[in-house]
Amino acid sequence: KVGLFKPVLELAAEECRERPVVRIAGICGKTKQAVKEAEIAAKFGYHAGLLSLAALPKAPVDELIEHARAIGSIIPIIGFYLQPAVGGRPLPLEFWRQFASLDSVVAIKVAPFNRYQTLDVMRGGIMVLLMLESTRLYTRLLELDGTPFHGLALQLHHHPWHGLRFWDLI
Repeated sequence: KVGLFKPVLELAAEECRERPVVRIAGICGKTKQAVKEAEIAAKFGYHAGLLSLAALPKAPVDELIEHARAIGSIIPIIGFYLQPAVGGRPLPLEFWRQFASLDSVVAIKVAPFNRYQTLDVMRGGIMVLLMLESTRLYTRLLELDGTPFHGLALQLHHHPWHGLRFWDLI
């Protein structure tokens, strides 16, 4: 309504152009608006969009997934779980399973106001992480030295197993 989205993203992208930072744009609204915002973010070289579902408070899971898929066809997405404790809506495990399996999803941001709802997100994500482990994706990402993907791969790389130790139980 005010028209600041595009100029703010452009200014921020210009300020960061010479620095090695990951640029993430907030993307919200119903699908038509969110698609426009994703296109603007992609045009200015943003790496991902933090996707809010607040504009779809009563949409069924299938509609939410199609919304995410439409945005993800333009720019990689980071899911943003705004839980009911802070004005959001509950999103069931089935949503997180489908969402985490979208090729365009690169991360999920969760504020753990309700541990049980947070567990649904984690369970959906863990299934996908285990699936990706079996493809040896993490090993391939380690080869991309000097990129944000290398840093991510380092977080997913485990040291060789030397048996169970007391500290593993904590």
